[in-house]
Amino acid sequence: ALMKFAYADPPYYGQGKKRYGEHHPETAIWDDLNTHLALLERLMDEFQDGWALSCNPSDLKYFLIDSNIRVCAWVKTFHQIRPTTVQYAFEPVLLYGGRTDNKRKPMIRDWISGVASKRKGLPGAKPDYFNDWILDLLNFQQGDELIDLFPGTNGMAEAIARRNG
Repeated sequence: ALMKFAYADPPYYGQGKKRYGEHHPETAIWDDLNTHLALLERLMDEFQDGWALSCNPSDLKYFLIDSNIRVCAWVKTFHQIRPTTVQYAFEPVLLYGGRTDNKRKPMIRDWISGVASKRKGLPGAKPDYFNDWILDLLNFQQGDELIDLFPGTNGMAEAIARRNG
């Protein structure tokens, strides 16, 4: 049976206006925790087949609203150096649902490692291998639907086009 999935990559909580204000007039709404919680409720309600959400590690305490949400990790081999004791070098990807196939080959890990995108037009734009991994996590198959709630640079649409041949 065909499935309907979603991927969400909103501005990090508290970073909307600061990082994306010049790109979109309503980005400040993402500085409100309730906007993020409403997004999570929408994902749970509208995309029961499965969804993935990129977020900030510090927001996990707010976003793990269901015991069936799995935390996956995008580990960045090259990252911005910040004046902190411990560097921010990974981005959590929350995973809910997806097509089950316990004998799947090749297997898909709950983490991926690689270089972050540079100068793709928007802060936080994801590299091609990342979008492919999201499709793998959900076990997206030809004919399935995936709604990219924050299309940005259209990387996910390109990944779906690659997948569908």
